[in-house]
Amino acid sequence: MYRKTMPKTAKKPTRSKLVKKLDVVFSQYIRLSSADRRGMCTCVTCGKQYHWKNIQAGHFMSRKHYSTRWDEDNVFAQCVGCNMFKQGEQYKYSIFLGSELSNDLYLKSKEIVKFSSQDLQDMIDDYQAKLKTFQ
Repeated sequence: MYRKTMPKTAKKPTRSKLVKKLDVVFSQYIRLSSADRRGMCTCVTCGKQYHWKNIQAGHFMSRKHYSTRWDEDNVFAQCVGCNMFKQGEQYKYSIFLGSELSNDLYLKSKEIVKFSSQDLQDMIDDYQAKLKTFQ
């Protein structure tokens, strides 16, 4: 007895996989766009310099707020010490941003947004295209 095999169709990526992929390409974009021609970035809170591969994309308003998670005004190069061990140095971060932008991001972070899978994929595609400009 045969069983006809159906051609396999590509599975759509899950929402969580799209979020993770977007986080990766967005982080790379933020760090590369902050880097000088030697690939060095300056931490926005302590001023130390690191290669773009050894620095993080630090968020002023937490990543838990999807309305600001991928907002380029909310994310800048930040060293591991400031971002992780000093919980983001939010006060120093707010000084870097200025009071008006800090307040705007705070208010925006309170908005509730729901990105569709297509929205996430579109953002992935946009940031992958932007990354190509650094190659």
